[in-house]
Amino acid sequence: MTKEEICKENFNKLFLLDPLGKNGTDPEFMAILQKYIFGEVFTIGELDIKTRELVTITVLGTMQTLPQLNAHINAALNVGATPIEIREAMYQLAPFIGFPKSLNAINTMNEVFEKRGVKLPLEDTTTTKDNERYEKGFEIQNPIYGDEIKQSLKNLPNNVGDDVSRFLTEVCFGDFYTRGGLDIKTRELLTIAILTATGNKETLKAHIKGNIKVGNNKETIAAVIVQSMPYTGFPNAIMALKTLKEAK
Repeated sequence: MTKEEICKENFNKLFLLDPLGKNGTDPEFMAILQKYIFGEVFTIGELDIKTRELVTITVLGTMQTLPQLNAHINAALNVGATPIEIREAMYQLAPFIGFPKSLNAINTMNEVFEKRGVKLPLEDTTTTKDNERYEKGFEIQNPIYGDEIKQSLKNLPNNVGDDVSRFLTEVCFGDFYTRGGLDIKTRELLTIAILTATGNKETLKAHIKGNIKVGNNKETIAAVIVQSMPYTGFPNAIMALKTLKEAK
């Protein structure tokens, strides 16, 4: 198949219509965009189309490009992502980009769900009681990341580093990673997309190692970075690929 044919096939699956072609106000720009993303990037790696869209909405939520997030949440539903999977991808943003931006992404998601007739609120997928957050979070965090953060924050004034490392365990891993709807391997892959978008090299380096520990190979990680590239731009994606190349 030609690049144009691949683009048309993917675009139709995602958006239930053909690419713009010569229509619209900026047909030349849209032709470049659509052929690059849906005709070329979508051929890189072994990711299925649903995973590609979960990666895409994660990147768009991270970057707060909300009109495009709206379109791609619709597309994710069209290619088989469940509302729960989409919600968990948006919730996964919070430990890495903060709660206000995450709420923006969640509000956009809920607007799509309401228009699509999805009943809100969705099913509760909490699996951890409040008094278990540290214990359950530690069970996930420690085999993957050890106590690296706790050690690096030692000897701060008033032992604030101990508090922050506890919050990380309780919130990132205890509140979010323990939730149903997405498994740990998928959550870690989506975290690669988040950190590619933010450009945080040191945290990305740690999560590349974490991905490998939970069973995601470098080929899959590379495909996620490339899938993120049209939205983040080349510099952040190239930085992420170089970081992957350096990972042991």
